[in-house]
Amino acid sequence: MSANRIQHKVNHVALVVDCSGSMQPHQSQLIRVVDEFVAGLKAESDSLGHETRISLYSFDHRVENLVWDMDVKHLPSMRGLYRVKNGATALIEASLKSLDDLGHIWEEYGEHSFLQIVVTDGEENASGGDRRHDGDMTILGPWLDRIAAKMGGLPDHWTSAILVPNSLAKRTAQNYGFPAGNIAIWDADSQKGVEDAIGTVRAAATSFLRGREQGVRGTKNLFAVGQDISVDEVRANLEPIPADKYRLLKVDKEVEIRPFVNSHPGVAYERGACYYQLGARAQVQQNKEVIVVEKDTDRAYTGDAARSLLFGSGIHGTVSVKAGNNPKLEVYVQSRSVNRKLKPNTRLLIML
Repeated sequence: MSANRIQHKVNHVALVVDCSGSMQPHQSQLIRVVDEFVAGLKAESDSLGHETRISLYSFDHRVENLVWDMDVKHLPSMRGLYRVKNGATALIEASLKSLDDLGHIWEEYGEHSFLQIVVTDGEENASGGDRRHDGDMTILGPWLDRIAAKMGGLPDHWTSAILVPNSLAKRTAQNYGFPAGNIAIWDADSQKGVEDAIGTVRAAATSFLRGREQGVRGTKNLFAVGQDISVDEVRANLEPIPADKYRLLKVDKEVEIRPFVNSHPGVAYERGACYYQLGARAQVQQNKEVIVVEKDTDRAYTGDAARSLLFGSGIHGTVSVKAGNNPKLEVYVQSRSVNRKLKPNTRLLIML
């Protein structure tokens, strides 16, 4: 390769969305929030100087490509493209087809990364044939083998993730080969759930693009936050909290938040004044403030820009996230619950 050639970053994103009959209540909402997701990809790509290309798929018992590897700057609205149908759910077939299609992209020049995100509100019941009617589940066997082999053989610069409706579907997705850190649960029974789901996807895609700047081309921990930001970014974008305005308390065992706070001299539980350390997956609502703490110094930072720094700009609604592995920083989330269970080996930040 020529020493003078610019090795630019190219991101290929495939969004694979369920259009089976059960998605009918969410159709108009889904169109709007997917359009917002695409706008977020464009904004983040522009700020980083990346080229990002997007493919869109919909699936019931048939899999259809709606848009193929288009520059995200030129993608039209999902309106007129996405339509819910009265079909079953060929989840495995859709996942495989989008991965197989992306595999045809030529990677000789540029530094390419691939991100597939699947959104479904149900369980597999149609790959290789619609089993709602014939009751024959034996058809599924070869498809299970195919997706497990495909997922297990993905190169390191490929990331495959999925949003599912419940914990049972999460275990099934893990059996298919989706990494546990790339599976998130969304509320498929409410209109707000769709907006929250795409907010989660958008935050993950933002984290993915920023990670590319750190040399990360693929991840098995997509729905995590904080691993891709630096102390310098925090200091430059957020406001320091005076040291006499907060305290950090170590949590040694699982305990409810109010009695834990009240057991410490000099502080008393006050709703909204406590921030738990983000660890395992949590639902972070739109009205919850976040604080970032330097591990070495215990200096704390917050401000209007904190959520966008962690989750990406323009994200509305709830996001489902867990803490990424950042050796320098910790993320804290506001709690208004009197009985939240604090986890051992974490800390609680109290605003005084």
